[in-house]
Amino acid sequence: MSPEKRVQQNKYSQEHQQFLKCVKRKKIYIWTIRILLLFLFFALWEIAADRRWIDPFISSQPSKMWNTVIFLHQDGSLYRHIGITVGETVIGFLSGTILGTFIAVLLWWSDFLSKILDPYLVVLNSLPKVALGPVIIVWAGAGYSAILTMALLVSLFTTIIGVYSGLKEVDKEKIILVKTFGGNKKQILQKVVLPASFPTIMNALKINVGLSWIGVIMGEFLVSKAGLGYLITYGSQVFDLDLVMTSVIILAAAAAIMYIAVAYLEKRVLKHRN
Repeated sequence: MSPEKRVQQNKYSQEHQQFLKCVKRKKIYIWTIRILLLFLFFALWEIAADRRWIDPFISSQPSKMWNTVIFLHQDGSLYRHIGITVGETVIGFLSGTILGTFIAVLLWWSDFLSKILDPYLVVLNSLPKVALGPVIIVWAGAGYSAILTMALLVSLFTTIIGVYSGLKEVDKEKIILVKTFGGNKKQILQKVVLPASFPTIMNALKINVGLSWIGVIMGEFLVSKAGLGYLITYGSQVFDLDLVMTSVIILAAAAAIMYIAVAYLEKRVLKHRN
């Protein structure tokens, strides 16, 4: 390699390193601002409650919620309630995503079947699932099975419709090209449709994080003896708003962690594919 090319390569390498440092610095700034905003929110909440700008009995305040967390921790019930709700959510999330994606692939495979089921899927997706709560309790029983069924129903139809729409929007020219080279429908699905629909499937995963939490909490509102939804229901019944708000904050934190985990999975899979 000539000296001129080496100098040019070192120049590009230095520019690339500076670019990476800039990107890393920007990420640090973003996370710093996020944390500061969260801290500012809780600080303002605490000050507003102390100075009676808001009613601390109705809205609670961070110091009281922290005392509630300590009490639940000392009581030994905190992690049991969190574990039950998280476990139910993960099961509902995985079952809704896997079953919904499988049914979406079946609908893509059979155009005849998709035309028959399309209006029913739209109606079932728009139906308020909480209205089916009493029926689900009768069918599945008053226990964890009813809660899991509710979580499954909330996320299932959204997954089917979302993933199926992504499968249908794959570039037709790529499909025609594979057919030209003698590819069958199975090969088209494996080599073209599913890889091209990967962003859609990952978006369905992200959406299902929120839907699964909604389904589980709805189920725990209807029938539960433990879990974060149970704590919210119990706290509202005895007018313990500190317990209600503490459960809501824990719920938000758990949902955020689950979403970050799914986003991390997406990043790892994309890196592996590249």
